[in-house]
Amino acid sequence: MRIGILTISDRASQGVYEDQSGPALREMIGKHFDEDVDLTHIVPDNFGEIKGALMKWCDDAHLDLILTTGGTGFAPRDVTPEATRAVIERDAPGLAQAMLAASLQKTPYAMLSRMVTGIRGHTLIVNLPGSPTAACENLAVILPALPHAIELLRGAPGENHLYENPLDEEIRKRDMAGE
Repeated sequence: MRIGILTISDRASQGVYEDQSGPALREMIGKHFDEDVDLTHIVPDNFGEIKGALMKWCDDAHLDLILTTGGTGFAPRDVTPEATRAVIERDAPGLAQAMLAASLQKTPYAMLSRMVTGIRGHTLIVNLPGSPTAACENLAVILPALPHAIELLRGAPGENHLYENPLDEEIRKRDMAGE
């Protein structure tokens, strides 16, 4: 699986502070998929730069999965969802809905997130919040579905899953115990 992480932040792109969300997501990907992230980059909250990076990574780098972090809130410069919508060819709303539902269990502020998920060509793009904690919590929600999604985008039958859902073992144990 070829993966890219695009951090969207004016301050991180200017070197005012160090990006924490991108490295946190990279570490999480490495632990769960036994793969490294192919590309990482930081861009400012700028529609054209976000759109350009997404298009280049989809069309030229042929990534399977692009995770963006940042720019999904209500602030005037939060334009990641708009740039993502300008790039995707098909929506994948179930992923965003699952993340929102899980996040609402933790904080009512989750309803202020404007995450977009969609497909361009054979690439899945997922917007995540800018906070390292929120980005990782949201990614954790959709991790079990990502290998299957990528297999389907590649045109594979989707039967060989690369990620074992840790909850599967708990469910099997409960079923065996008759709970």
